[in-house]
Amino acid sequence: MRTIAACVQEILIAQPFLEEALSRGIINYSALAEELVAPIGEMLRKPVKSGAIMMALRRYQPPVDFGNSLKLKRVIQHLGDITVRSNLTDFTFQNSKTLIHSHSKIMRDMDGLSNVFYAFTRGIYESNIIISSAQKHNVLKNFQFELLIGEKADLSAITISLPSDNSKVTGLYYQIFKRLAWEGIALYEVVSTTNEFTILVEDDVVDRAFSVMKRLKD
Repeated sequence: MRTIAACVQEILIAQPFLEEALSRGIINYSALAEELVAPIGEMLRKPVKSGAIMMALRRYQPPVDFGNSLKLKRVIQHLGDITVRSNLTDFTFQNSKTLIHSHSKIMRDMDGLSNVFYAFTRGIYESNIIISSAQKHNVLKNFQFELLIGEKADLSAITISLPSDNSKVTGLYYQIFKRLAWEGIALYEVVSTTNEFTILVEDDVVDRAFSVMKRLKD
C-alpha cells in the first residue's frame, strides 16, 4: 500500500534541487508540506493533511551528500586545464550502412589539420559530428548521400581535463551539471572520453558556462 512517506520520497527524487535544499536545511517544511498536499492527494487518491506530509519530510533521509565527499572534493580540486573552442557546427545524420565510409572520407580530408576541432559520436539510430565551421563544406560533400537530420551552427565547446581516477568517483558529473543548471545554462550536447569532459553550448552563453566551469575548483 502506498504511503505518504513513499510519495514524498518519489517527489524529492524526481526534483534533486529540492532534495538538496531540504538536506541543507534551507527549506520551510510547513510551506513545502502545503505545496505537496495536492500532488500527494492525487497520488494516493484521497485527502491528506499537511501535518502528515511535514512529518514525512522531517523523517526523510536523503542519500549521501555527494558534495561533502572528501574524495569528490579532492578530484574537483585537481581538475585540469579548461579549453574553449568556438565557431563550431553540429551535424546529426541518420545511421546507415554507408555512414562509416562517409566518416572515413572526412577523416582523410582532415589529416594533418591540427587546428580543426572534430568529435564524432554514434548512437543507435543517429550519429553526430561536431566540427569547426570552416570544414562545413567538407562535411556536406562527404555526407551528401546520407540523411541529414539536423544542423546547428554558432556553437562553442568547453573541455575540461579530468584526473585519471575520475571514473571511480561518484557524483562528479552531477556536480558539473548541477552548477550549470543553477545558472540556467542549457547544454546543446555533451561529449566525454576517459579523461576529458566536453560540453557544447550556444555562443551567447559560452562566457557564463566557462565561468561556471572555472569556479568548480572553488
